[in-house]
Amino acid sequence: MTDRRKPAISVRKQPRQARSAELVATILEAAVRVLAQEGAGRFTTARVAEKAGVSVGSLYQYFPNKAAILFRLQHDEWRQNTDMLRAILEDTSRPPPERLRRLVHAFIRSECEEAAMREALEDAAPLYRDAPEARAAKASGEHIIRTFLREALPGAPDATVASTAGLIKATLSAVGRQFSGTPRTPDEIASHAEAMSDMFCAYLERLDGRHRGSMA
Repeated sequence: MTDRRKPAISVRKQPRQARSAELVATILEAAVRVLAQEGAGRFTTARVAEKAGVSVGSLYQYFPNKAAILFRLQHDEWRQNTDMLRAILEDTSRPPPERLRRLVHAFIRSECEEAAMREALEDAAPLYRDAPEARAAKASGEHIIRTFLREALPGAPDATVASTAGLIKATLSAVGRQFSGTPRTPDEIASHAEAMSDMFCAYLERLDGRHRGSMA
């Protein structure tokens, strides 16, 4: 039986000098443009190199194939999303409902701004879906949401916190993907995000009241 392995997704080497870092940044910026303009189906190392104005050989110094470039773009998006979750949900100077509302607005706005690239990366997801970094990014996001919910729902058992975290994450992802599939105006984005925020906040208020009542 033929062993059909997935292509390597790790970079060949890390840029250690400013000039090398600039080259990698140029390649990644070009990759984003190719994805947005042509999609994952026409995404090749040759097209990225051409768009970046570098030789394919220079690109291969850092990325062994197109899968490695796509994975780096996806990994950067995971990191940005995790940073956004942490910055908003761990801001204890604001009450939990306000934090949740800010998160929903930031997430929906981000989904709409990055719709073209996200769709292209989703087409390429089979290349890296099972990578350890994918599992780590998912676990990190879930941990941040659960920590926030333990604060917002102090009387709720762990099972409720876990199910609520999954519900919020799944709803945000599904609605964000569907809503951003059509070009939206800033007013439409704000209105949609506000409606979702109202829904989530009302749900958390109901859960909190239920569990506080059971503790009385």
